[in-house]
Amino acid sequence: MGRDSKMFNGFVAAAIVIAGMAHAPFSHAQTNAASDTQGTERRQSGVDIHRDGWDRIVPQPPKQTGAPAPVRDLSGIWEPIPAYRDGVFALGPKANPADANHLLPFTPLGLQMFTGQEPGKGTPSFLIVNGRTIPVVSIEKNGPLIPTVTRDDPFDICDPIGFPRIELFNLRAIQIYQNKSQMAIVYQNDQVWRNIWMDGRQLPKAEDVPEPRWYGYSVGHWTDDYTFVVETVGLDERTWIDNVARPHSDQLRVTETWHRVDHDVMELTLIIDDPKMYTKPWTALDKFRMGLQPEWFDIREQVCAVSEDLDYTKTVANPADAAKKSDTLQRK
Repeated sequence: MGRDSKMFNGFVAAAIVIAGMAHAPFSHAQTNAASDTQGTERRQSGVDIHRDGWDRIVPQPPKQTGAPAPVRDLSGIWEPIPAYRDGVFALGPKANPADANHLLPFTPLGLQMFTGQEPGKGTPSFLIVNGRTIPVVSIEKNGPLIPTVTRDDPFDICDPIGFPRIELFNLRAIQIYQNKSQMAIVYQNDQVWRNIWMDGRQLPKAEDVPEPRWYGYSVGHWTDDYTFVVETVGLDERTWIDNVARPHSDQLRVTETWHRVDHDVMELTLIIDDPKMYTKPWTALDKFRMGLQPEWFDIREQVCAVSEDLDYTKTVANPADAAKKSDTLQRK
């Protein structure tokens, strides 16, 4: 079953996170007027119309007001632009996808972790990096070569997707809440949130982390009135950095730079730094653009449910595999 196939759509009450945050009131600097005309239109086969969780049609890309950015405020509902699916990143993050043109600065341990498995499905080929043979495949005729591993994806068994993969695979809608002490990001993917502290606390050193966490420990600060920088450490090593199984260790440090360009557009830059796995930091996202959605936008529910996974395997995947095997035997 494909990773994206498991994500099921419905409804989400994103404001649930408010209960877990500080008692100070949240800023909601989002002035797009709600629409009374967002009725449901008849669906047409082959027509891609973006809809929110209440099945209301959403302009794509979002309408631009041209207004200046509010000062020190990232709050609101944001989606990738110009297209809401631009953050899928199935073959790795936009600034460094897994192909022959984007070879990461692996340490010997990092390269072993990344390539120490047999190649996955596809026609095998090879790359030579620092004298080492890396199995790769091409998923398209004459397409780019994609390093592939068969290591079990922890997200396939509904383990939390974790950070930074939550932003480097299937980055869909997010909602940001903030007050003077912290910022919270609610993600459509896997229906989770992160707390980013702005109260002056320091990040724990690797040896002092209370316990590894799926989404780590994060602190942030404003470098100017429109740029917010977040540092995250203490990440659980069971998670992948991205959808192509790039590894990380307990030394991983992720830096996000959120820059609000104007009222309607925000850019995300994300840098990976893990001296155990990589000889130098590398950029996963470089000014990736997000657009502000109207206040009436309802974030879709997109969760990994074990019961639905089992049902899919029983009713779809297993019969398909059996039919394929039967067809192969008949042709012999």
